[in-house]
Amino acid sequence: MTSDAFLRDTTEDDLPIFFEQQLDPDANYMAAFTSGDPTDRDHFMARWTRIFEDDAIATQTILCDGHVAGYVASFEQFGKPSISYWLGKEYWGKGFATKAVLGFVGHINTRPLYARAAKDNIASIRVLEKCGFTICGEDKGFANARGEQVEEFIMRLGAS
Repeated sequence: MTSDAFLRDTTEDDLPIFFEQQLDPDANYMAAFTSGDPTDRDHFMARWTRIFEDDAIATQTILCDGHVAGYVASFEQFGKPSISYWLGKEYWGKGFATKAVLGFVGHINTRPLYARAAKDNIASIRVLEKCGFTICGEDKGFANARGEQVEEFIMRLGAS
């Protein structure tokens, strides 16, 4: 890693950058399970308004060298406490995701904690493994970004 990554509370000022990052077709393909139309700014803003209003969802912005690089979030998914993250493509492969996820889960006391990754998203699976997550199951679902069913790993951090 050539520089450092930090976490801070997410603000509305971060949203235009998040929106631009999620327009990248390669990033959408890797994430797989994305919104139906990543170009729909109104839908994007409405989703983030709901996130900000929901006390059960926590988000942190990832800063790399002072620039907004992405975010990490915790929420309930399929009845289980879960996390996900998004990192702008220009920040991939530099250790930022691992550092951000490690920092984020270090402040969450809930265990077990779950995450999901498309089976072919080797980089994301590796990030989660470096942060202590292990594969505990499999699932598949329709991935908007790919227009087809995609298999995914369910990963768990902590006791079952």
